[in-house]
Amino acid sequence: MADGKQLVCLDDFMARAKDTLPTPVWEYYSSGADEENTLRENRKAYRRYWLKPRVLRDVSVIDMATNVLGERIAMPICISPTALHGLAHPEAEIATCKAAAEMGTAMIMSAFSSKSLEEIATLRPKSIKWQNVYTWSDREVTKDMIARAERAGFKAIVISVDVPVFGIKRRLTKLGGLAMIITLQSFGNLDKYIGKDLRIGEHFPPELETSCLASTWKYIAWVKTMTRLPVILKGIMTVEDALLAAEHKVQGIVVSNHGGRQLDGVPASIDVLSDIVDAVGDRLEVYVDGGIRTGTDVLKALALGARAVFIGRPVVYGLTSNGEEGVKTVLQILGDELSRAMALTGCSRISDISRDLLSKADQWSKL
Repeated sequence: MADGKQLVCLDDFMARAKDTLPTPVWEYYSSGADEENTLRENRKAYRRYWLKPRVLRDVSVIDMATNVLGERIAMPICISPTALHGLAHPEAEIATCKAAAEMGTAMIMSAFSSKSLEEIATLRPKSIKWQNVYTWSDREVTKDMIARAERAGFKAIVISVDVPVFGIKRRLTKLGGLAMIITLQSFGNLDKYIGKDLRIGEHFPPELETSCLASTWKYIAWVKTMTRLPVILKGIMTVEDALLAAEHKVQGIVVSNHGGRQLDGVPASIDVLSDIVDAVGDRLEVYVDGGIRTGTDVLKALALGARAVFIGRPVVYGLTSNGEEGVKTVLQILGDELSRAMALTGCSRISDISRDLLSKADQWSKL
């Protein structure tokens, strides 16, 4: 590393990125909505769950492999859709995709990526790549991007359902807002749609606006008629919406508050996870993102019922540090920490992880 400091945990990569990236780019990646209460809560919430170590169990071999949508991955740590990787490294999503494939895990390609999905498609063709889309006003854009993803060999469609408008990020706004970021990087996936009705928020120029205030569950039903691929909804935070997702027969949901970037003042995603898992049962697969920075965080999320976790900002910070190798290192650190945490709680396989491993912090205060 340039400054000679060894990066041994995900927070080290965050600190390196803060020191390395131009201020507007750092603020773009790191900021949250309004007062950033939810942004902070996503991390703090994991500290309210305590692990119960179990001893004298055979943990001589730790197997972290699991399945998502019937595809086997080496560990239950996957990559969230995060916009504009090109702001972090010249190779952008190309480096990220290679790292995910090398580590044997899944990656969701952002609709707002720096590289087009076609550029990514030829990289590690057997790797698990899912394509993110939004609820654009011009349905032809959605239809076309889904068709492109199918032709390119992507294996699922992930719809961000929590963005009828963009949340206001005060830190970023003070620096000039999203319009300034747009001047720094083109949107590889969206460039072909310039001039279409994309509507995303007042900070974008009209031709790159996105999202649709009128989008409803009918939009999801329509998407399902457009594709043979599994459909996943990202941004579910209530039991009520999780049950509606199950009624609409989507294949999965990501319990997510968009990294604290949308509505401030909502709970941490980990705090609503178990209720959602209990409500939907085995009707669909449940994943979670938001605030995950350690292997014990991953273990806690799995214990609360997540099939896998997704990480966003740490991947970008790894990319900033050392491109593909930086992303691989971030995933390796998190995987190593999970493996060690599994051994120390007596779990040799993912299927050994259960809610019995956890207690809430307030339970200990009563002892």
